[in-house]
Amino acid sequence: MSDPSSFSLQGKVIIQFGGTGLLGRALVKSLAAAGATLIVASRNRASLQSLADSERAAGRTVLIEETDIGSEASLQSLRDRVLARHQRVDGIVFNAVSRPMRAMTDDLAIWRSSMETNATGFFATCRVFGDVMAARHSGSIVNIGSIYGMVGSNLMLYEGTNMTVAPDYFFHKGGMVNLTRYLGSHYGPSGVRVNVVSPGGIYNPDTPQAAEFIERYNKITMLGRMCEAREVGGAVVFLLSDAASYITGVNLPVDGGHTAK
Repeated sequence: MSDPSSFSLQGKVIIQFGGTGLLGRALVKSLAAAGATLIVASRNRASLQSLADSERAAGRTVLIEETDIGSEASLQSLRDRVLARHQRVDGIVFNAVSRPMRAMTDDLAIWRSSMETNATGFFATCRVFGDVMAARHSGSIVNIGSIYGMVGSNLMLYEGTNMTVAPDYFFHKGGMVNLTRYLGSHYGPSGVRVNVVSPGGIYNPDTPQAAEFIERYNKITMLGRMCEAREVGGAVVFLLSDAASYITGVNLPVDGGHTAK
């Protein structure tokens, strides 16, 4: 059996990109609770300050840094600030996402805007911080994908609701899975692991999905329910930890068996 302490993030400096959404906030709590010195990189510091304050009040280390992942210069500036303060980066979590598209008929400019964050920004972030970790011959990148990077759209789920499903999300989450494999190959000789966690549909208690959608989704998922945001953190913490020291290039679904059914 592995040493239980190997599952901890104690002593590790982790940067999480994207923390303002439902899943992002849950990941902040999970990573901080696992002992990480957590730096949350976001374009909106104010929206995360109360969360950081509450985590620090609980004795955890959560810092906020303003960063624009669409700018390589901004990412490099973040890198330099983190290294100046902490002298190392042990892992990153890429949870940033832009979802401007609503339908196939949207103007092509909206597609381009989506790719600026979800493709170019994603690659730039992995490269800037992957290179930092490679220089130390140690580190872990965990990318937050989706089951929609693994399967096509099931339009039946959305019938009779106002919910929409747009093509850009499928493109960049599918691309994330395979670029992760490439990055795992590229950085592997330097001791840096790269993996994906692909959540299933996450229930939003603040703005619940349509009842019809939830009922249909539950019926085609092995556990018979949607994911809770807090349930994704365990897989992310594991892949960042030393307990996963021989795991790279993997796409780990956290989907209640949805894609296996």
